[in-house]
Amino acid sequence: MSVNPSGNQVVRLLIAMMLSDGFGEIPPNARLMECGLERRPGQVDAFACSSPRGPVMTNPGFASSKAIDRFRILQPHLEDDVPLVRIAAERGVAERTLRRWLAAWRANGVHGLERAPRSDTSKRRRLDPNLEALVRSMATRRPRLTAAAIHRKVQAEAKTRGVAGASYAVVVSIVRGIGPERIAVATDAATYRDQHELVHRRDAGASNEMWQADHTVLDVLVLDVDRNPVRPWLTVVLDDYSRAIAGFFLTTSAPSAMNTALSLRQAIWRKVEPDWPVCGIPEQFYVDNGSDFVSEHIEQACIALKVRLIHSQPGRPRGRGKIERFFRTVNDMFLPDIPGHLIKGKPLSRPAIDLAELTTRFERFLHEVYHRRKHGTTGEEPLARWQFGGFLPALPESREVLDMLLMRVPKPRKVGRDGIRFMGRRYVEPTLAAFVGEQVDVLYDPRDLAEVYVHHEGVFVCRALCPEHVDAPSLASIRGARRRTKERLKQSITDDEVRYEHDESPAFERSAPRRPHFGGLKLYAADD
Repeated sequence: MSVNPSGNQVVRLLIAMMLSDGFGEIPPNARLMECGLERRPGQVDAFACSSPRGPVMTNPGFASSKAIDRFRILQPHLEDDVPLVRIAAERGVAERTLRRWLAAWRANGVHGLERAPRSDTSKRRRLDPNLEALVRSMATRRPRLTAAAIHRKVQAEAKTRGVAGASYAVVVSIVRGIGPERIAVATDAATYRDQHELVHRRDAGASNEMWQADHTVLDVLVLDVDRNPVRPWLTVVLDDYSRAIAGFFLTTSAPSAMNTALSLRQAIWRKVEPDWPVCGIPEQFYVDNGSDFVSEHIEQACIALKVRLIHSQPGRPRGRGKIERFFRTVNDMFLPDIPGHLIKGKPLSRPAIDLAELTTRFERFLHEVYHRRKHGTTGEEPLARWQFGGFLPALPESREVLDMLLMRVPKPRKVGRDGIRFMGRRYVEPTLAAFVGEQVDVLYDPRDLAEVYVHHEGVFVCRALCPEHVDAPSLASIRGARRRTKERLKQSITDDEVRYEHDESPAFERSAPRRPHFGGLKLYAADD
């Protein structure tokens, strides 16, 4: 005995199937028989669509909101047998449209209520070929025009020719259909060069073959000497081959040639820390065109050290991506743990450390994290890659020679009787006793003003210390040096004295005039 299912039963069966966990092939009469229903021969299941394998359950979850809205309009008819005429009057939908929806529902289920796509979807509307060619020509014209400007010109041209114009959307679609490389090569050579031109990526083949240097302002606040929050600048020297950091310099002042020289000095010379063996003289030094990198100071130092100084082309930052990637690593892995970290210019916490503490933490980050972590490009630890094969770097003759090249002051200083006056401080050293009144060159490290390096006529003399320094010379050592210098001067005068052959005595002795003597009366205190 076959039972003709009512609309209410059909809807309840659909809802039950929508709430099921999965959809797949089902027996033709399985769901209907659960509700006491049986599909008649030749009847199309309302929940199945035709398929090469037979009736396959469609997933109502993929139905659009439009199909669901149409189903809700038909729902009173399907569940409660409300006439379509009444639904058409209440919903403002034509009865013919409702009957078409109902037929689609019975044939293909909820997917039959989907809106049919346009036959010309993704196809451009018919446009006069001459106007389309005009749009393409204007889009590749220099200077480049905006889509709105092209649309106005095309509309004016269409009106002149007496043909149908193009809408703004059609103009935009034509312009977007032109390859961006064609537009760039015709309108903006720099954009084409930077985004579409094939480039050759050059990598160093060995450690110290090429170093890169650059500056960046860190997204963090530190306290200066007046306890005011300021953003520090970081200067980094990076080995191109291993990605190891050879030197760095942190300061609250803007980048300068001195900052670059100090970071390069640290990079070249041997480090005190045994966990940081990166050092040596590079073959090439690759930098940008900043005022500090093109300074005569850096150029002369590179010439003296036999380092090839290479500047990137202005406006073309290619090749510096490696050091920029390191700056991103600093922002992602180091700065979030520092108090005063900035996100979009706003501090997440109150700044609490000074520049010296930030320098200590950054150096610890290099040794414990960055140099010990596998690099994403090389697949090796930067420090291990730099040391591979027992690499031995070339070093300057001495630290004094390196200091003479990289550390300078604008003008010489005169050695006074109490030492050297420099930057509001006094520096003394027993060796300076022989240079009182002489002009000397004072070299210093802004990070450590407790000592300065004194050179005379290009030759290293001594290291002078500030008296407040713990290793400053004592008063006794200064007196001893003064006495020895005086004795040496006297001896040099004696050695240089010219004697005449007729001189019988080694030295001319002049007798002092004698005062008159008046018996035993003493007229002067010097009388005997």
